Amino acid sequence: MKIDDYNLLLKLNEIGTVRGTAKVILISQPAVSQRLKFIEEYFGEIIFIRTSKRLKVTPSGELILKHAKEVIEREQIIKNRLAASSIEVKGTLSIACSSLVSQRYLPKILAKFTKEYPLVTIDLVTGMSEDIKQNSKDYHVNIIRGDKIKEPTSILLFKDPLYIFDTEPFKEDEVKTRPLISFKSDKSMHALFDNWLYHHQGSVNPVKKINVDQIETCKQFMIEGIGMAILPKSVAGSLVDNYHYLPLKVKGEPITRDTWLNYQPGIRKLPQVNHFIELLLEEFE
Repeated sequence: MKIDDYNLLLKLNEIGTVRGTAKVILISQPAVSQRLKFIEEYFGEIIFIRTSKRLKVTPSGELILKHAKEVIEREQIIKNRLAASSIEVKGTLSIACSSLVSQRYLPKILAKFTKEYPLVTIDLVTGMSEDIKQNSKDYHVNIIRGDKIKEPTSILLFKDPLYIFDTEPFKEDEVKTRPLISFKSDKSMHALFDNWLYHHQGSVNPVKKINVDQIETCKQFMIEGIGMAILPKSVAGSLVDNYHYLPLKVKGEPITRDTWLNYQPGIRKLPQVNHFIELLLEEFE
């Protein structure tokens, strides 16, 4: 059995389907099924029962999954100890990062980091901040947007003001009735806008909502005149010079989308993690 096999079992249990797991780990569905068959033959037990909705863990499977998690944790512990005891900065740096930050800020930071510390292996996972929070302890470093994680160390990297944009002007004496283009985000982002909209019902009244997956799609739809769009300053760029917009404020205070750095206490004893955090803080100071 390899570490990858144990990781596959945990991913199958997390996602619940062979098809979904294959899509996430970027290998074919038959390859996942064949690997699972090998693992079950290795242990001589059925680990998952296939149902029409999702995989169901058997009693034996529960024991094997627990073992898989323990094996992976022990593997990471020994890697961390070896990295901490080494004169050279090496080992693995695991990062879970919000999609927006990973696209706009992380490439530059990681390019500098990997140039300085070429022996460090980067394990990067991107996605929704809400999903990252649920598995925050699985990574050395978490970079999320919205509300901070309460338990580990949390450092505010930057505040990102929100704006509402449109190709048509916002007139003080008229209620703006236009479609609202909304991109896929976590609940805290939508709560910020809903709170603003509640306090500005007399000036903005969306007639319908158009939902899109990506923030860039939302931006382009607005540019084409399809409707209004709520965008953070970090994404807006030159839109503030070319389109009509309002900064989102409630009682005179700007509404911002905060970005946080989170990590577990003691994790900075690992040189590769400490150097990355220092570089990250330097970038946003």
